[in-house]
Amino acid sequence: MEVRNRRNQPPAMDDATTSNDIRLREGSSIAQRLVVAGSAAAVALCFTPGLFTHDTLEVIISVIALLLGAAFIGGVMLAPAVVWIITPDEILIGQQRPFGKLRTRIVAKDDITGLQVLGNKAAKARFQLAFALASGERLTSPPISDVTHVRDTVARIAAQFNVPDVEAPSNPLDASNPEMRLGEPLEPFAARDIRIVALIAVALSAVPYAYKLWRGLSPSHVDILLLPIGAIAAFAVYRYANLVTGAFWVVRQADIRVERLWGDGSLRADHIEGREVKAITVERRGRSEDEHCIVVIRLHSGRRFRSPRIGSRLEARAVAAEIVRRLGIAPESNRI
Repeated sequence: MEVRNRRNQPPAMDDATTSNDIRLREGSSIAQRLVVAGSAAAVALCFTPGLFTHDTLEVIISVIALLLGAAFIGGVMLAPAVVWIITPDEILIGQQRPFGKLRTRIVAKDDITGLQVLGNKAAKARFQLAFALASGERLTSPPISDVTHVRDTVARIAAQFNVPDVEAPSNPLDASNPEMRLGEPLEPFAARDIRIVALIAVALSAVPYAYKLWRGLSPSHVDILLLPIGAIAAFAVYRYANLVTGAFWVVRQADIRVERLWGDGSLRADHIEGREVKAITVERRGRSEDEHCIVVIRLHSGRRFRSPRIGSRLEARAVAAEIVRRLGIAPESNRI
């Protein structure tokens, strides 16, 4: 098994469609780990001034923060990269920590007695395979990266290993669905909740002003300035709160229905057809490429649509590829 494409980083393990092998991977690259670890280190270093004070409580808080930061950085940098190659006769497992040696394991077909598909509460379209072995051991695979063909992948593996009665997962992004659903159906915020948040914004902006009056002090310019700011914030919450509910995509054959809410809570629906698409890309929304990638569609009219969060870059690419297929998007517009 050759898994040393790049040192300290797992190889590209997307589910192959042109091979009899199914390849899965889990683990971030060194560059991604350094970004996360550097951010954690910067936060932890903010507590270092407390070490040089004479306040015992501040010193204790600073020490605890630094220790937690060091533990988090160590966990990020030392987390192993895991590679699975599922062949018709066996499972090849490779595991490697940064700057460490590669450890391999082979699980023969005859050792596998059961297969279960595990979902993820945080990401409904993320699935892992749990294999039961004759020895009683249970092995859990990395996530299936091709989220649009989870059912086919599970059925194929079950047939390869002669595992009966494997329950098909409920996957909203599966290509076998007549409609692929990205995100959750939208519901407007309750009017009562919006009013409560607006009143809280007004009350918070008035607290400094009221406190000064209660103490018999003259309010400062900042205290007075906060009053209209609070009123503006309350109006913005009352008028535009529903705009932050995001979007809900329904991908059908030949078109996409994009649902969003207006500020008053009424539904707004847009339709995207393949001939209207100027470019379709996968972009990162946030710092992590493992959790925060989305599909972005730009139209010839200049409008841009961003999908709800999908997951890793591999998962987002799989969804984008299925969108290209369903809408018949021109090859020159495909920039996945």
